[in-house]
Amino acid sequence: MTAFLRPTGETPSGGPRLADPFMDRCHRARFVFSNVQPQLDGGRFPVKRILGDILKVRADIFRDGHQLVTAILKYRRPGDSSWRETPMTCVNPGLDLWEGAFGLDDLGLWTYTLEAWTDVFGSWQRDLEKRIEAGQDIGSELLEGIACLLATAQRIQDRWPQDARFLEHAAHRIRGGKSQEEAARHALDPEVAQVMARHPDRSRGNVWDRELHVVVDPPKAQFAAWYEFFPRSQTPTKDRSGTFHDAIRRLPEIKRMGFDVVYLPPIHPIGKTHRKGKNNSLIAGPNDPGSPWAIGSAEGGHTAIEPSLGTLEDFDAFVAAARELDIDVALDFAVQCSPDHPWVKEHPEWFAHRPDGTIKYAENPPKKYQDIYPLDFDTPAWVSLWEALRDVLLFWIGHGVKTFRVDNPHTKPIYFWEWLISAIKRQYPDVIFLSEAFTRPRVMQTLAKVGFTQSYTYFTWRNTRRELEDYLTELTQTEMAEYFRGNLFANTPDILHAYLQTGGRPAFKIRAVLAATLSSVYGIYSGFELCENVPLRPGSEEYLDSEKYEIKPRDWDAPGNIKDYLAVINRTRKTNPALHLYRNLRFHNCDNEQILCYSKATPDFENVVLVVVNLDPHHVQQGIVQLKLDELGLAADQHYRVRDQFTGSVWHWHGASNCVRLDPHYEPAHLLILEK
Repeated sequence: MTAFLRPTGETPSGGPRLADPFMDRCHRARFVFSNVQPQLDGGRFPVKRILGDILKVRADIFRDGHQLVTAILKYRRPGDSSWRETPMTCVNPGLDLWEGAFGLDDLGLWTYTLEAWTDVFGSWQRDLEKRIEAGQDIGSELLEGIACLLATAQRIQDRWPQDARFLEHAAHRIRGGKSQEEAARHALDPEVAQVMARHPDRSRGNVWDRELHVVVDPPKAQFAAWYEFFPRSQTPTKDRSGTFHDAIRRLPEIKRMGFDVVYLPPIHPIGKTHRKGKNNSLIAGPNDPGSPWAIGSAEGGHTAIEPSLGTLEDFDAFVAAARELDIDVALDFAVQCSPDHPWVKEHPEWFAHRPDGTIKYAENPPKKYQDIYPLDFDTPAWVSLWEALRDVLLFWIGHGVKTFRVDNPHTKPIYFWEWLISAIKRQYPDVIFLSEAFTRPRVMQTLAKVGFTQSYTYFTWRNTRRELEDYLTELTQTEMAEYFRGNLFANTPDILHAYLQTGGRPAFKIRAVLAATLSSVYGIYSGFELCENVPLRPGSEEYLDSEKYEIKPRDWDAPGNIKDYLAVINRTRKTNPALHLYRNLRFHNCDNEQILCYSKATPDFENVVLVVVNLDPHHVQQGIVQLKLDELGLAADQHYRVRDQFTGSVWHWHGASNCVRLDPHYEPAHLLILEK
């Protein structure tokens, strides 16, 4: 996008401003900034980066005529009141393409823009050399150079007196030259050029008329393995609910599998009115615990703990135990209430009412959710509602939680989320928000733009080679990668895809390696490691005997589990920097459509990971992969080794074409580290 600019100083004439502001603006603007990248929607939203990244900025910068241009990148760190500056380089003079960069060494919202001015003295020196080569008289031009030096010396003499004296002496040397040739040698002295470059006259330059932003998140925003589990199911028997102390005993096993984040569904008191029973039945039995998403009872609301799980102090102990294992705790933030929530009595104005005065329960016709009251964001009391929801997050942040998975954000106002996330991250820039929105693409994308750190994706429903290649290319190699970090959950309490229902243990291994290596951030819901795959009914994606409605003890060492397989995947992720990156995914070809081949490499190709997956969980598949050697840092006829992390096998490969054979009942994927 091309735009006018704001000036860095007065008009060249120093005269009065014109009555027509646009005319005045056009008169003062000489520089054009175009195609500035990165930016989103003309700068409306910030791009995203990770702490320690380098933000590279590119732009077309030019002015009329043949004068030399100098351009800089201006930026402010979070909390800065003044600009910092770094030079830009013209990397393609024919296209006026400039590049600059600065390091992101602090969390939060950074600001950047561009400035350019005419290099008057550099242009003069360039033209002087051309005149000398042409054998022209340069007497008048030397006088212009002397005037430029003296004007600069006068402008800087108060702040840089030593440089001012140097420039005055340079002017005298030019004036005192015994010949034009001697004067020219003094005029073209590189040291003179260096001093003049330190003190450019920026009054005839322009600053771009807009400011862009980049939000800098902690590294775990881009690289993490999530594990979702219900604390109440961490019990050996259905006779009692698991507690936070039971959940603490589960943490070492989760750590052994290599997960970095434990995500808990709502841990708040569960309502009793219209409580759902087993398999979402409308009638609950006396011992049915209800859905954790029906938040609120006489024991409290969004800042209280479900009594069967323990106390707030017990939760604090759970967070501390997780921290000791270097595991982050993520909480579910569900903006809804049960009919028993304290807010229903304290703030009835926050809820929508029917004509008869009763509060509306949640519906997605024909589905009805009598155990949940949605909050009314159209209420005249919206300010107090928004502030109350912000205070819920601040409460849990105060108890050591810095990661939140937000339930169904697409059913609440998008600009509420922009305000809420901004309000939280101004104070706590290391907080992470995961958007659980399975809805229309533009809605999901806009939620990411307004502030969500990570986003659920359509990965669950992308199972063929073409679907995976197209979708992951869109996520990681288009503009979406500037703001949308896809967290590839292989399953959730709500989603058991048909692929897992029918593919058996091989399907779980296939989806695990895909989720963990196609993206740098992924997750599973507990039971995945046991290959649980029985649906509520044929054609349903709901689990039979869903944990959402009952306590579900498990034998975590049951035969056929893939805990060791997950541990290998997560260990490989941690020890290979290429898998920490999100935007470096590259696909390679194979002559068999059932085989997916892709790679990830660090920019210097010191670490290269190559993944080959049989997408067919039922049959052996083989084929010839055609590797894009330049994406692996390899020469056309280079010999190299690849080492499989699952089996330890080593293959000696040569060139782009290599044969693979994958038996899903043995190992359905190669997770290969390239060794040159």
